[in-house]
Amino acid sequence: MTERTRARSPDDRGAEHTAVTARDAIALARDYLTEMTGQEPARMTSMAPTDVGWLVEVEAVEDRRIPSSSDILALYEIELDADGELLSYRRVRRYLRGQIANGGGPT
Repeated sequence: MTERTRARSPDDRGAEHTAVTARDAIALARDYLTEMTGQEPARMTSMAPTDVGWLVEVEAVEDRRIPSSSDILALYEIELDADGELLSYRRVRRYLRGQIANGGGPT
């Protein structure tokens, strides 16, 4: 299992907790998705700070097909707290590679 929070610097030793950075949140979201679903993340589509931490959207290939334009992709939403602990994750939608965001036909 991977480390869940970034290492503390010598200046942080007296702090109660260390908040993860945006870069840390992306790496953790990738690790959590792989750990929970067995899917390798293909790309990060968005991330945003929340009141309690970070919300990261990750795209993953769920079913590889030939040709690759027939691959089935999924978009996952992963919510982390300020310490990098997983609060929730969910698959937001599944779609064929090349479909536009509103669910229409191929681009």
